[in-house]
Amino acid sequence: MARKYAYWISTALLCLLYLASVTMYLTMGEKVHQSIVALGYPAYLRQILIVVKVLGVVAILSRRSVALSDLAYAGMFFHLLLALSAHVHAGDGGFAPALVGLIALTVSFYTQNAARKKQSPYMSTSVRRSPTEQATVNR
Repeated sequence: MARKYAYWISTALLCLLYLASVTMYLTMGEKVHQSIVALGYPAYLRQILIVVKVLGVVAILSRRSVALSDLAYAGMFFHLLLALSAHVHAGDGGFAPALVGLIALTVSFYTQNAARKKQSPYMSTSVRRSPTEQATVNR
């Protein structure tokens, strides 16, 4: 039961973080544009991130396809890792959201099979749900 709560809390935090950044990208366009360029990335990346972040949240929450959900986790992992690296390298102190996102993403990914009916094939058997938990989810 604790893994189920850990999944939903971490997933909610991760999705809120991503949706908050999309909101910031939309409302503070020029400032975000300058920040992205200052970190050494091309300015057009902002529009791509808006779309991809929303699609990633939808893929993880809807879980229509486990493969697509796992692909969204992978994309978010690399995005957060690169964001953390860019902010640490720039020395601007803006790495905290990326670090929190990486922690939430890790917890969400490793506890997803405890909370969702559709199981991810990329989880080791030691992290999969017990038969008791499986019976509870299937009710």
